[in-house]
Amino acid sequence: MEKLCPRFEKAMGLLSTRWVGLILFDLLKGTKRFSEMEADLPISGRLLSDRLKMLEKEGIVERTIYSEFPVRIEYSLSDKGKALEPVIRDIQDWAETHITQEEVQTDEQNV
Repeated sequence: MEKLCPRFEKAMGLLSTRWVGLILFDLLKGTKRFSEMEADLPISGRLLSDRLKMLEKEGIVERTIYSEFPVRIEYSLSDKGKALEPVIRDIQDWAETHITQEEVQTDEQNV
């Protein structure tokens, strides 16, 4: 049996972290402020903050701070993050083809 590459395992672990996929999908639309992302996503502010910090640490998300009053902070995908776009789009295409609405509703009921 072929052993999985540790880099592949790391990437899959990162992408499968709960909410990461939705955050990346949201940032594919462009730069966002925290409040915009919080309004767009069904996730608590605390968890969103934790995930953004993790993605920033991994070099996938960039945080830009503007010295205004009040301070403005924006999040965007780095080049490393933008390189995930075809992967995310392919997963979306696969899901639309192979995941039924019934399967989504069953998963939502089990949460």
